[in-house]
Amino acid sequence: MSATRPLEYTDALERARINQETARLPWRELQRFFAQGRVIAVAPELDLVELALRCSRDEARTIAADLEQGRLAPVSDDQARVWLEADAEVWAVVVKPWVLVQDRA
Repeated sequence: MSATRPLEYTDALERARINQETARLPWRELQRFFAQGRVIAVAPELDLVELALRCSRDEARTIAADLEQGRLAPVSDDQARVWLEADAEVWAVVVKPWVLVQDRA
């Protein structure tokens, strides 16, 4: 095998790594990250792993499009309060410096 790997192989490995790092977490465990403004809500119709992969690659154009269309946004105070009061769990993955969360209830 050559020293360079095909892009598809590298993408598959990165997707697998990110997928293993996702977890269903109680919202209350993410409060300190929310207070720091580092929690980003991902719309339910988006693939959390795929979005995390795009963020890790710093794909600014596609991320900007998701922001403009409201499919990606900082978690609002109201949403945080609803999740906290409901003792909700969210899917989460860290893509430094962000924590991406998705409500898949």
